[in-house]
Amino acid sequence: MQTILGANGIIATELAKELKLHFTSDIRLVSRNPQKVHDTDQLLSADLLDANQTDAAVQGSEIVYFTVGLPINSALWETQFPRMMQNVIAACKRYRAKLVLFDNTYMYPAQKEPLTEQTPFVPVGQKAKARAAMTSLVLDAIHTQELEAVICRAPEFYGTQQTPGFSNSLIINRILNGQTAKVLLNDQTLRTLIWAPDAGKATALIGNTPAAYRQTWHLPCDDKRLTAQAFIALFGELSHQSLAYKIVTEEELIQQSAEKPQIKELLELLPRYKYDYLFDSSKFKQAFPNFKTTTYKEGIQQIITDAKNSN
Repeated sequence: MQTILGANGIIATELAKELKLHFTSDIRLVSRNPQKVHDTDQLLSADLLDANQTDAAVQGSEIVYFTVGLPINSALWETQFPRMMQNVIAACKRYRAKLVLFDNTYMYPAQKEPLTEQTPFVPVGQKAKARAAMTSLVLDAIHTQELEAVICRAPEFYGTQQTPGFSNSLIINRILNGQTAKVLLNDQTLRTLIWAPDAGKATALIGNTPAAYRQTWHLPCDDKRLTAQAFIALFGELSHQSLAYKIVTEEELIQQSAEKPQIKELLELLPRYKYDYLFDSSKFKQAFPNFKTTTYKEGIQQIITDAKNSN
């Protein structure tokens, strides 16, 4: 059995689809209120902050995927992510289950140089420190050979309207809703985004490749990175419309944060929008040359087609 912790999220859903398509029909979906992706899915309701419930969620699993997401809230991240991971690691060790951590890049430094699997953690801010602490628990267990685990790391993902993330909420979904797109700080910095279905597919592939374990992998992205200006221009070209956008300055966000807690949570992440964001996934592409990475043009076209079909 392969178990997905954090079911219902976009990555968990794409992961479940890929597992069913290419690897196994014996899938368990776990969250507080899990919903089936396939008729054959096994559902289990569990709170991963509870060690006993986590134990029950992992029991009987060969591979366990941690894809849990939390609201962008520093206090939640600090208190809940490390605690959940401690419970998951303990359960995986007890039942000798392999662990696949779906990770983000918040612990990386904001820098002009490309980010690779060897880039050291330099967490700045509460959310970055919380993710670094959680990931370090897995790395420590790998290094002490207590756990068969692998880390799948992805930059911000983009996708159809249900996809979370700043690119979707500020640019894609606003365009689809006839609103002016918003760009954070700078429209000329290069951004690396990952197509959400690619992230799920690549995670399933790594999880079912024994030789991939005890390593960190950057998940595959289109290397032809775009600036926000170019991304919006391509969206306009493919949707046959002229699109305008507004650059939101750091000063504006600071002013708004006094009244909007969700914007205050965003301030910690702003430094990474000041530089080119070059997420390097060449290690994955060399190891899995047959994996088809979705280009930005293909992804945007799919978003437009999906939006038309849903109307």
